[in-house]
Amino acid sequence: QVQLVESGGGLVQPGGSLRLSCTVSGTIFFNVYTMGWYRQAPGKQRELVATITTGGNTNYPDNIKSRVTISRDNAKKMVYLQMNSLKPEDTAVYYCNAKWGAAENNWGQGTQVTVSS
Repeated sequence: QVQLVESGGGLVQPGGSLRLSCTVSGTIFFNVYTMGWYRQAPGKQRELVATITTGGNTNYPDNIKSRVTISRDNAKKMVYLQMNSLKPEDTAVYYCNAKWGAAENNWGQGTQVTVSS
């Protein structure tokens, strides 16, 4: 059973930065997963923040790509999300995702990010 645990969320002022981490356990095949970060704000649907493939190719929505960077450490089975120039509208629960084709789609419990002065 693949388990994902997010950390690094918290309260940050507008313009600040945060680095989220996701620790993956329960698999020896971490390298094959496409990893991603998603977020869900109150009353809104879950949306994509970033993905990174096994080969290190990244994907970001246009509205956020200039402010976030996803990275992975296959040896440590970890994924990171660096977020800069945070805005109040970035406030959401951020979820880590591990996807292996159509066979598996795993989610963490999420970590709260609140951007407020």
